[in-house]
Amino acid sequence: MVDLLLGLQWGDEGKGKIVDVLTKDYDIIARFQGGPNAGHTLEFNGIKHVLHTIPSGIFHKNAINIVGNGVVIDPVIFKKELDNLEKFNLDIATKLFISRKAHLILPTHRLLDAASETAKGKAKIGSTLKGIGPTYMDKTGRNGMRVGDLEFDNWKDKYRSLANKHEGMIAYYNVDIQYDLKELEDEFCEGIEALKKLKFIDSEQYIFDAMANGKKILAEGAQGSLLDIDFGTYPFVTSSNTTAAGACTGLGVAPGKIGRVLGIFKAYTTRVGSGPFPTELFDNDGQTMGRVGNEFGATTGRPRRCGWLDLVALKYAVRINGVTDLMMMKADVLSGFESIKICTAYTYKGKKVEHLPYNIEGNNVVPVYTELKGWSQDLTEMTKANELPPALNAYIAFLEKQLEVPIKIVSVGPDRLQTIHR
Repeated sequence: MVDLLLGLQWGDEGKGKIVDVLTKDYDIIARFQGGPNAGHTLEFNGIKHVLHTIPSGIFHKNAINIVGNGVVIDPVIFKKELDNLEKFNLDIATKLFISRKAHLILPTHRLLDAASETAKGKAKIGSTLKGIGPTYMDKTGRNGMRVGDLEFDNWKDKYRSLANKHEGMIAYYNVDIQYDLKELEDEFCEGIEALKKLKFIDSEQYIFDAMANGKKILAEGAQGSLLDIDFGTYPFVTSSNTTAAGACTGLGVAPGKIGRVLGIFKAYTTRVGSGPFPTELFDNDGQTMGRVGNEFGATTGRPRRCGWLDLVALKYAVRINGVTDLMMMKADVLSGFESIKICTAYTYKGKKVEHLPYNIEGNNVVPVYTELKGWSQDLTEMTKANELPPALNAYIAFLEKQLEVPIKIVSVGPDRLQTIHR
């Protein structure tokens, strides 16, 4: 069986930390979608690590890490990740495998992303400009480049044909995008050489064999369920399926082979970039969440928008993913609030609804809040569930009743040790 670990909000929930915490229980960690627009942050031994494409189990010596077929890989960023890991003396060559079916992000994909976003003007979607969208467009357009192509002598011809096409598309946008493609290509080729030092595998077969041999596998998602290309807040979404179904297509795992579905959410809500956010706060409470929670994008550095927990959206994500276990992150950030609000319904076009409607733009939706008592205790030194303050336990109990799924982990700080199992 394959267990899944997913974000249930607009990303940035803390998936990297939880994968790191859980890796000791698994033999294989596999990323199944997304690309370097993801930023998975891990913190231990006083050191903060940010991974973008490499699975979060890489720091555990006994785990194999797989970049699955549903992932898109930028060789330039991938090489930088590998370079950053060198000082930790990890045996990367025997621990990190790449699916031959994973698609490659070309330099011109990044340029296309920038040209497209610039052309949108005020209607831009808040892209990370990493070339993710254009790469998935080429994938679905059936003319993308894949990792397996690098094993054949004509890969540069394939690259040239696709890059030429992209340059024509960039010119079509008629925006001022300055670039030196030769310089970008030199960097790209260096990344390709670094990538080719790793083992390329037929990842679906590798995972079939691992399951047959009783290996425990954890599939690691990127971004969050509300950014899913189908079920997210379209068009302000990512370009892949971030929900549980994405693990089936992104790794070649049959639905019947999925075991536990571990859903991660923050004790409040954040969002990076553009798009609707019904519970967003523009007052001191929102500023406090951002400051105490250090809410800046791990990939872009952009400040995250902050707001109260949106239970309508969270319940939706729990249902479409079939979540079996919940994990609440950053409970410590809410310490000090006299009262805490939870959005339990919306007023949508004048009527009260408790499900996520088609459009949650601010002019359509007004959040309906339930208010609970806050807590003032510092949680960051707590290590056991019986140490948690009564008000936090009441908060957890309220969420469990509404979501009908148990909250198994409460995170009280960024370090892997600041994790309470319930």
